[in-house]
Amino acid sequence: MAGNRTSEDEFSRPIRRILVGGLVLLLFALFLLWRIDSPRVERFRTALVDRLVPSFAWAMVPVTKAAGMIDAFQSYASLYDQNQELRRELQQMKAWKEAALQLEQQNARLLDLNQVRLDAKLTHVTGMVLADSGSPFRQSVLLNVGSRDGIRDGWAAMDGLGLVGRISGVGERTARVILLTDSASRIPVVVQPSGQKALMSGDNSPAPPLEFLEKPDLVRPGDQVVTSGDGGVFPAGLLVGQVALGPDRRQRVRMAADYERLEFLRVLRSHELPPISQAGAMVAPPLPPPELIGPMPLPEATPGGSNG
Repeated sequence: MAGNRTSEDEFSRPIRRILVGGLVLLLFALFLLWRIDSPRVERFRTALVDRLVPSFAWAMVPVTKAAGMIDAFQSYASLYDQNQELRRELQQMKAWKEAALQLEQQNARLLDLNQVRLDAKLTHVTGMVLADSGSPFRQSVLLNVGSRDGIRDGWAAMDGLGLVGRISGVGERTARVILLTDSASRIPVVVQPSGQKALMSGDNSPAPPLEFLEKPDLVRPGDQVVTSGDGGVFPAGLLVGQVALGPDRRQRVRMAADYERLEFLRVLRSHELPPISQAGAMVAPPLPPPELIGPMPLPEATPGGSNG
């Protein structure tokens, strides 16, 4: 066996040497062919390239496919990076959109507070809502204005859309507003355009009912509800809401104010009401003093009359 292997090696070694030598000579000849600067050699090189290169197109297919795959992978990686960047920007845009919506709503409320046209004699103080103490038994909010700002009990508080409540409790720097939906709230209102007067009573629900309507048949859903000004509780003409038919078939008021987003409230300075010292003054103005009243005129004598 060892003799056979030795004989095979002795036979293959000269063949490998001849092949390597031939390959070296071929490469050297190609090198010389491409380095010789001669018109004839140039024409020969051109003819050789035109003859051999098209026939080797099949050999370039794997290289072309591999290059295309590499380009496609690089393009895919670039698209993936761009997609991730767009996702991050989209998340940022969503956050900016929420912030922009909140600022837009806040700006709209502030603009409404500045543009609502009320009685020219009514001035106001705008305060920010600090806390909401709403509960099933009491509904109120706390403002950051108080007695130092001239706030007094009983004054009306509005947002940019409608009446919210009244001041009930004033501190040095804060004031509490009892909402119209609170069970302790009772305000006289007028339903327009029928002119029906009623009493809106809070019942801790979003839509307080209307009570003591003289002619309920004249009131329709969608009618506007404003304050009547009776009793000096609130100035007349303040928007409260619209009439709506509740699930219990009672006529209720859908509030115009946005109670879910109370951020800024405007407290109206009400006019000072003159005190009533006599019961008769509630019906008619007081009579002038007697000394200012002249003597009563005597009845004229009838013509043709006689003394007897």
